[in-house]
Amino acid sequence: MGKTVLFLVNHDVVIYNFRLEIVERLIADGHDVHISSPYGERIDDLVALGAKFHDISMERHGMNPFREFKLIGEYKKLFREIGPDICLGFTIKPNIYGAIAARKLGIPFVANITGLGTAVENPGLSQRIIVLLYKYAFRGIRRVFFQNEENRRFFAERNIAVRAPAMLPGSGVNLSRYPYMPYPCGNRIRFAFISRIMKEKGTDQYLEAAEIIKRTHPEAEFHVCGFAEDEYSGRLGELHTKGIVNYHGMIRDVAGFMAEMNCIVHPTYYPEGISNVLLEACATGRPIITTDRSGCREVVEDGVNGFVVEAKNTQSLVSVLEKFIALPDEEKERLGKNGRAKVEREFDRNIVVEKYVREVENA
Repeated sequence: MGKTVLFLVNHDVVIYNFRLEIVERLIADGHDVHISSPYGERIDDLVALGAKFHDISMERHGMNPFREFKLIGEYKKLFREIGPDICLGFTIKPNIYGAIAARKLGIPFVANITGLGTAVENPGLSQRIIVLLYKYAFRGIRRVFFQNEENRRFFAERNIAVRAPAMLPGSGVNLSRYPYMPYPCGNRIRFAFISRIMKEKGTDQYLEAAEIIKRTHPEAEFHVCGFAEDEYSGRLGELHTKGIVNYHGMIRDVAGFMAEMNCIVHPTYYPEGISNVLLEACATGRPIITTDRSGCREVVEDGVNGFVVEAKNTQSLVSVLEKFIALPDEEKERLGKNGRAKVEREFDRNIVVEKYVREVENA
C-alpha cells in the first residue's frame, strides 16, 4: 500500500536538480508525493509528474526568531492537513523546523545534511545557536543522512542524533542525464566555473587567475555560469567586456554546456556536502580542478581525474591551470575518462534513490 510522503525544501531547484529521481521513483511505486517549498519555475515540472505542491515561504538566510517560530507552526498545520507517513527534509531550515514539527506530531522524519554552511562551520554565536537547534530538533529522529565523513563527525562530537546516522554518496549524479561526452581536442582551452557566484565558492581566485593566465595564454577561455551575488555583478560585467571571462548567467542545460568545456574549475572553500558540479563534470568526462575541502576531496583524485589546489590561494590555482594547459590532449582525455569511471563506481544517483525508497517502505 502506498505511503504519503512529504518533501521539505527551501527552493525548487534543490528538489528538481538533485532529488528528481527520488520523486519519480516514489510516484512510480504508488506513493502519494507532496512537496513543500517556496514556489519556483521547476515546481510546475514536478506537479506535471504527479506530485502535489504546498507553497510555504521562508527566508533562506537570516535567523529572525518570529519568522522561524512561525515556520514551525506552518509546518505543523501542513502536516495535520495531509497526514504524511514520513517527511524527508533537505537543507538547514526545513531539517530543523520540519523535524521539530514532525516530532511534536509523531511523524517519522529523515534529514539530509547537504553541508554545514558557514554559520555552522565557523565557531561563534551562530554556530552555538544552530547546534542547540539541531540537538533539540533531532531528538528521536528516524534517520540523518550525511554526505561526507567530516559532517558526520561534527554531529557525533556534539552528541546530535548519534543513533540515526547513515552515509550517502552526496546527492549522486544521474548518469543518463549527464552522459559521457567526447573530449574536445584542439588548441583552444576552455575552463568553466559553474556555481553560485559568491566569495566562499572561490570566485575571487578564479577571476584573478583568469586575468593572470590570459596575459600569457590568450587562447584560454574562462567561462562563468550561475547566479551572481550583488557584489560580483559589476566585476563580472567589466571582465566580460574586457574579454577576460565569458559570463553566461544561469544556464539550464548544464550537461550540454560542459560538453564544450575542457575542464571544470571549482576552487571552493564553502562547507559543501558533496559538490554536485564536480560529480556532473566527472560524469560528462571532464577533468576537475578543486580544493582539498570536505565535499570535494571525496570526488577528486589528484593526477587521476583532476588536480587539487590550495583553497584561497590564487597562485596555487594559476600554477595548476598552467600545468593543465601544457598537458597533451590524450592526457586531458584520460583524466576525464577516469572521472567518469569513478562516478559510475561510487556516485550513481540510483544508490541514493534506493536508500530513500527503503526509508519510505519501512516507515
